Amino acid sequence: MHSARTITIGNDFTVNRMGFGAMRLCGKHVWGWPDDRENALRVLRRAVELGVNFIDTADAYGPHVNEEQIAAALFPYPAGVAVATKGGSTRPAPTEWKRDGRPEHLIGACEGSLRRLRLDRIELYQLHAVDPAVPLEEQVGTLRTLRDAGKIRHIGLSNVNLEQLRHAERIAPIASVQNNYNVGNRESEAVLEHCENGGIAFIPYFPLDAGDIVALDALEPIAAAHGATIFAVALAWLLRRSPATLPIPGTSSLEHLAENVAAARLELTDDEYAALEAAAQPSATDRRADS
Repeated sequence: MHSARTITIGNDFTVNRMGFGAMRLCGKHVWGWPDDRENALRVLRRAVELGVNFIDTADAYGPHVNEEQIAAALFPYPAGVAVATKGGSTRPAPTEWKRDGRPEHLIGACEGSLRRLRLDRIELYQLHAVDPAVPLEEQVGTLRTLRDAGKIRHIGLSNVNLEQLRHAERIAPIASVQNNYNVGNRESEAVLEHCENGGIAFIPYFPLDAGDIVALDALEPIAAAHGATIFAVALAWLLRRSPATLPIPGTSSLEHLAENVAAARLELTDDEYAALEAAAQPSATDRRADS
C-alpha cells in the first residue's frame, strides 16, 4: 500500500499527491503557444475537474506562455487549487536554457509571474536552477525577501544536489525540492531521503522519464497484471516510494491526463514494488534544467 493521497507543503497547505506539470502545453521546444491553443486550456480545466489541485509551471516555459495559459484557463482559481512557478531560468532562443540568479532578475521574474498568473501571492515559488555565478545566499536570500514581503508563501528549489539543499536551508526554510527522478533514474535518491526526513515535499519532474520509461522492462508484466499502462505503474511506484513525493506528470492529451490521474488509485503489491526497486537503471544523460 502507498501512503496518504495528499501532501502538506510548508506545514500549512495540502494538495493531492498527483499534480500536473503544465510545461508540455507550450509549443515545440517549450516555446510559444501550441498549434491548438484551445486544447491546452481544455487540458488544464479537465485536470482540475479530475481532482488535480497542484499545477507546476515556470516563467521560462514559453517563455511566459505557460503562466498565461494557466490564468486564461483557470482564473478565478477554484478553491484549493495551488499554482507553483519558478524563476531563475531564461530563454534566449527556443533551444537555449540559461540561468540568472541575480537578485534583480529574480525580483523582476517573480513580479512578472504574479501579473501573468493574476495572483497577489504565489503559493510556492521555486528557484529554477542554482546560478553558479551568483552566491547562493543572494539567490535564496532574495526569495526570502519576497516571502517576507508577502509576494510568495513558500520557497522551493529545483535542480539541486544535497549540498546545495543543505546550504539553502541555512538561509531560509525550504518547502519543496523539484528534481529529475523516476523509477529508472534515481540520481536524486539522497535528496529525496533528506526531504522525507525533513518534511520537505519532493516533486519529481520527468516522472515518466520524458516517455523513455518504456526502456524499463520490469514495468510491462506489472502493467499487464493490473490492466494498466506502464506509465501508470511508474507513477504508482513514485507514490509508494516515499510519502514526500508529489509527481507532476505532464501531457497535452486529455486521454493521457485521465490515465495519469487514475494512477493515484493503482496499488502495487509488495512483490511488484520490490521488482521495480531492483530494476533501476542509471540515467544515460544529464537532462537540462527545464523541469
